[in-house]
Amino acid sequence: MKKPFKIAFTGPESSGKSTLASWLSEEINGAYCPEYAREYLAENKMYVQDDLVEIAKGQLHVWQGVESKKPVIADTELVVIEIWSRWKFKGCDDFITSQVLKQDFDIYFLCKPDIPWVFDPLRESPNEREILFEIYYDTLTNYKFNFLVLEGPLANRKRLVKQAIKTFGYVF
Repeated sequence: MKKPFKIAFTGPESSGKSTLASWLSEEINGAYCPEYAREYLAENKMYVQDDLVEIAKGQLHVWQGVESKKPVIADTELVVIEIWSRWKFKGCDDFITSQVLKQDFDIYFLCKPDIPWVFDPLRESPNEREILFEIYYDTLTNYKFNFLVLEGPLANRKRLVKQAIKTFGYVF
C-alpha cells in the first residue's frame, strides 16, 4: 500500500498558510494539522527563545496524532520555528534544527506575502514579510526540500496546489 502524501504550508506571517491548509484538507478529506504555536501562544503571549523548543515539540505531537491513512496537510512546519528563532532571537536551538532535518513532507508550499496583511494579536512582523519570504526561500533551497512558491490571488494559489498534488495521483 502506498503511503499517503504529506504536504506542508510554510512562509511568513499573514501569507495564506492557514487559509490554504484548511481549504485543501477539506477539498481532499485530508488530515489537517493545525499550527500548534497558536494554541501555545494563546496562553503565553510573552515568550522567550526556550518556548520555541516547546512549540516545536507540541507541533511534533500534533503530527504524531494524525490519521495515517489520509493525506496529511500541515498548516505550518518546523522551518517556520527555525526561521522565527533566528529572526527574533538571533539563534536557534539544536533540537529544532535537528527536527527540521527529520521532517518528511513530500512537498512544501511556500506562501508569498503578496496578499494584504491581516491583523492578528499573535503576529509581529507586518513590515518584514518580504525579507522573511526571501529567508524562507533560501532556507528551503539550502535544505534541498521540494517546494513550490504560491503567489497571487487565492484562486491562482489553489490552482497551483491542485496541479502539484496531481503528481501524487490525486485527481480533483
